[in-house]
Amino acid sequence: MKGTVGRRKTAYDRIWRIVRRIPRGQVATYGQIAALAGIPRGARQVGYALHALTDHSAVPWHRVLNVRGTISLRSEGAPETQRLRLEREGVRFDAAGRTDLARFQWGPTRRHPPGRSVLKRDRVPRRGRT
Repeated sequence: MKGTVGRRKTAYDRIWRIVRRIPRGQVATYGQIAALAGIPRGARQVGYALHALTDHSAVPWHRVLNVRGTISLRSEGAPETQRLRLEREGVRFDAAGRTDLARFQWGPTRRHPPGRSVLKRDRVPRRGRT
């Protein structure tokens, strides 16, 4: 059991380090952060790591959205806080509460095998395209 806690802490540290790199006015998805942290299919684990942050953490948790570009429900009051923080940074939402990932999604430079995008599964198709 002790080894599991240590691995989780290490994974959380990697997640928090990546989230700290998201610049003001940009967002990332849970799956994108998981891929960058080397945690395949780990979007939910990213959510757990962000939920584990203390109230006054310097990690900009509010810059992480779901793959649809919307705020995932957290605790009471958190969705409004998250949206307000993002809007103060210049991120815009449409009437349905979505942000345009093509415009606001952070695209970090990362080394990966040629021809393979680590963020491919996070891309949201635009309307009218398949």
